[in-house]
Amino acid sequence: MKTELYVHASEGSVFYFRRRISVSVRYPREGASVVVSYTAELPPFLDVFAIRSRHSSYNISNVIMTVDAHTSVSGINIKSSQNRLLIKNGRVVNDDGMEEADVYVEDGIIKQMGRNLIIPGGTRVIDATGKLVMPGGIDPHTHLDLEMMGAKTADDFYTGTKAAVAGGTTTIIDFVLPQRGQSLIEAYSNWREKADNKVCCDYALHMGVTWWSPSVEREMEQLCGEEYGINSFKMFMAYKDAWMLDDYHLYLAMETCKRLGALPQVHAENGDIIARNVEKLLAAGKTDPEGHELSRDEEVEAEAVNRACVIANQANAPLYIVHVMSREALRALDFARARQRQPVYAETLAATVGTDGSHCRNACFRHAAGHVMSPPLRSDPNTPQAMVDALANDCLQLVGSDHCTFHEKDKALGQGDFTKIPNGVNGVEERMAILWQRGVNTGALDPCRFVAATSACAARVFALWPRKGRVAVGSDADLVVWDPRLQRTVSAANHHHALDFNIFEGQSVVGSPQYVIVNGRVCLDDGDLRVAEGYGKFLKTPVFSPYVYGGEAPMPQTPEPYPSSPMPESPSRVTNGTPTNELNIVSKQMAGTALSSGCSTPTGRKMREPGQRDLQNSTFSLSKEMEGADTKTSVRVRNPPGGKSSGLW
Repeated sequence: MKTELYVHASEGSVFYFRRRISVSVRYPREGASVVVSYTAELPPFLDVFAIRSRHSSYNISNVIMTVDAHTSVSGINIKSSQNRLLIKNGRVVNDDGMEEADVYVEDGIIKQMGRNLIIPGGTRVIDATGKLVMPGGIDPHTHLDLEMMGAKTADDFYTGTKAAVAGGTTTIIDFVLPQRGQSLIEAYSNWREKADNKVCCDYALHMGVTWWSPSVEREMEQLCGEEYGINSFKMFMAYKDAWMLDDYHLYLAMETCKRLGALPQVHAENGDIIARNVEKLLAAGKTDPEGHELSRDEEVEAEAVNRACVIANQANAPLYIVHVMSREALRALDFARARQRQPVYAETLAATVGTDGSHCRNACFRHAAGHVMSPPLRSDPNTPQAMVDALANDCLQLVGSDHCTFHEKDKALGQGDFTKIPNGVNGVEERMAILWQRGVNTGALDPCRFVAATSACAARVFALWPRKGRVAVGSDADLVVWDPRLQRTVSAANHHHALDFNIFEGQSVVGSPQYVIVNGRVCLDDGDLRVAEGYGKFLKTPVFSPYVYGGEAPMPQTPEPYPSSPMPESPSRVTNGTPTNELNIVSKQMAGTALSSGCSTPTGRKMREPGQRDLQNSTFSLSKEMEGADTKTSVRVRNPPGGKSSGLW
C-alpha cells in the first residue's frame, strides 16, 4: 500500500511514523510542496499521531493533502479533515448573478453555500469581507512544452500551470499539435506524457488537425470516445507548408466534427496571401519584426474569418474562432453570424486587450520580437477597447491567453528574417487581471460578464460546466477570492512563468486574486504561492456539448446534498445584458469597507444585521465530538423544530 503526504519540510528530512516506518523527503522542484512517500503492507487506517523529522515536528495541520489512501490520525480521516475550508463574508459571483454567501468546501467539492452554515470543527476559515468569490479561471488557449519553428517553449506544464494558478486560473486547455503525417493518437499520448506528472491544476486538451487522410478521420472518431476524451479539433488556415489545411480538407474536417458532435476550431488567416506577402517583403529588404504584421494585415484575418464561417455553414457545423485580433475581423464575424445556422463562438486574448502592435516597431530587436505572435498584435491603438466592447456586446465570448513563450535566444533565430521568429507571447498569469483592469475597472464589463469571459463560457462550450466555471453546490472547489482593490504592477521581476520578459511590463492593475483554491487546496494563500507538481488531473471533455449542440447541462449530483436554494436556470447564451441593482459597476459596489448586504442568500435569509451575533465566530468546536472513527462528520437536519423546512428557516 502506498501513501503520499504533501508537507512543507527541508530536503533530507526523515519522517517517523508510529509503527517505526521511516521515509526520506523527495523535493520535487523549487516552489512545490515536498512529497513524502512510504510503502508498507498496512491496513487502510494507519494510526499516525504525528509526523516528525530530525529538526521539527509536524502536527497533522501541516499536512496539505493526502492521496491514494485514507490514512487516519486519532480516528479522524485525514483526507477529509485536511480538505475542509470555509470562505466567509464574500460576495459570490457567477456569470448569471451575484449573491452574499459563505462557501463551504470539503474533499475538493463545494458542499454548502449560504449563511450561518453548520460545519465541522477544525475547518480552516478564510475571511472574504470586501472580496468577490468567483469560479477559478479557465484558459481555453495555451501552448506549453511545444516545439515549433526550431525552438521549444520556455514554459512546460509545471511552470505554465504554476503561473496560471498565480493569476487565478485553475484549469487550462492546451493544444496537441501533431507534425504533418504524425498519428493523432501518438501525438495525444506524447502530450499526456508531458503533462500528467507536471500540471499544478486540472487540464484538458484540444487536438490539432494539421494534415488530412482517411486515417486522420478514423483517429478523430477514436479521440472522441471515452478512452481519450477530446471534443474539439483545431484547423489552421495559416502556416502554409506546415499545419495549414486547404479549403477542401477544412470542409471535410468540419463535416467530421459535426458528425462526431465535436467543435471545430480555426486559426483564421489567409495562409496563401501571407506566403506571397512574405516573399515581397523579404525581396524588398524588410526583415525586421515589423514585417510580421505587414505580411498579415487586418484584411487577411477578416477574409479568413468570413471564409471559415462560410465553410462551417456549408457543413452545418458550429464553429469556434481562436484569437480574434482585429477590428476588421470583428466586423467580418458580425456579418457572418447573421446567416449562420449553427452557433459561432469567438475568443480574443489578454495580449489583444492589454497591449498593441506598436511594440513590434521598437528599435530593440528583443523587445520587438518579444511581441511577435500570429495573428499579430495590431498597431491600431483602438483595437484593445474594441475587443473589450465586443466582449460586452457578446460579439466575443471568451478570453484566452495563447500563452506560448520563448527565450530570448530562440526569438533571436529571426534576427535578419522576421519569418524565423518563433511566434508567441505570455499571458496565462496576467489574463484575468488585465481583463479586469481594462474591462471591469473602466465600466465596460460587469463582474458577471467577467466570469463568463474568463471561465463560465469556456466551461459550457467544452462540456466542463457546471463541474467547472461555477460556484455552486456540487461543483469542483476551483475558486478565486478576488480582491478588487489589490493594486500591483505587472513585471518580469515578479511573474511566475519561466521567462525574463513580459509584454505587459510596467502596467498597473487594480484587482487580483488574494486566494486561489484548486480542487479544494489553497494554492495561492494571501499572496504566497504553494503549488504541487503533478497535483492536477486530466479532464475528459465529452462530445455533443449541451451548450453547443442544444439542451441543458445538468447540475452535478452529490450523494448527500446540503440545503440550498435551486440554481437559477442558465441562459442559452451568455450576454452582458443590463445589470440588475446588484450588478452595478464594481467601484460602486465596493464603496466602503464591506460589500453591500441586502442581497438574498441561498437559505432565504438576509445578511446579519449590525450587532447581531455571528455564529461562525463561536468558540465551540466539533472536533472532540468527532474523535470516534465511526462518528459522522456532519449532521443534516431534515425536519427542524416546527416541522418540515419551507426553505425560509
